[in-house]
Amino acid sequence: MYLTLFFAFKFLLFSYFCIPLKHLKLFQFFSKYKFFAVVMLILSAIIIYLIYGALKPTPKLPIYQPSMVNAELVDSTMQYIRKYHTIGDFSLTNQNGETITQNEYKDKIYIADFFFTTCPTICPIMTDNMVRLQEILKEQTDVLLLSHSVTPEIDSVPVLKAYAEKKGVNDAKWNMLTGDKKQIYDLARKSYLVAKDEPYGGDYDMIHTENFVLVDTKKRIRGYYDGTSWEAMEELLKDLEILKSEK
Repeated sequence: MYLTLFFAFKFLLFSYFCIPLKHLKLFQFFSKYKFFAVVMLILSAIIIYLIYGALKPTPKLPIYQPSMVNAELVDSTMQYIRKYHTIGDFSLTNQNGETITQNEYKDKIYIADFFFTTCPTICPIMTDNMVRLQEILKEQTDVLLLSHSVTPEIDSVPVLKAYAEKKGVNDAKWNMLTGDKKQIYDLARKSYLVAKDEPYGGDYDMIHTENFVLVDTKKRIRGYYDGTSWEAMEELLKDLEILKSEK
């Protein structure tokens, strides 16, 4: 489109300034109607722009349902659900000992993950990437962060507080949650769809994935991203802008 406009303007300027004298009559003809030609050129550009905009699809993120996700990460009772899936209500405790519920995330976009403070492998990378997202998104009050401990029996409030301070967590932006283990397990398996049902100890133990989950203002899952990859975080940030444009 832009090349078409460029060559059209170039032709108009050439016609106006560079026509040989032997074609003076032709030049006079164009000069007589140059205002009309300019108007038509501008009108054509507008029409081309509108057609281009109409033909170019508006980017939109998928709305993830349990049936769209790897069955290993979804509770067996949820695997065939194809619509209307949302994040379930919860009541857990953050790093400051405050009770956090879904109300704190009402009408907010948020990025969620599952981790534990003693994890020696992927969790430190995930947390460091979340810290970087926190810095990038610090002025965006409509976007929050949320981390759930999968070992709440270890990650007490004091442990989470020390971990949060060490990592530079902004309490107004990012909640790190502990609490009832079954509730956290159900959130991972039945709401966020990010944990394998492979116990490594007692009841409701689970192996969480590296996934970060993008959740919209209606509590719907709009994206999954590898929390150990900064390239994936850049994709998340792009998708976040698409999601915000839907509003």
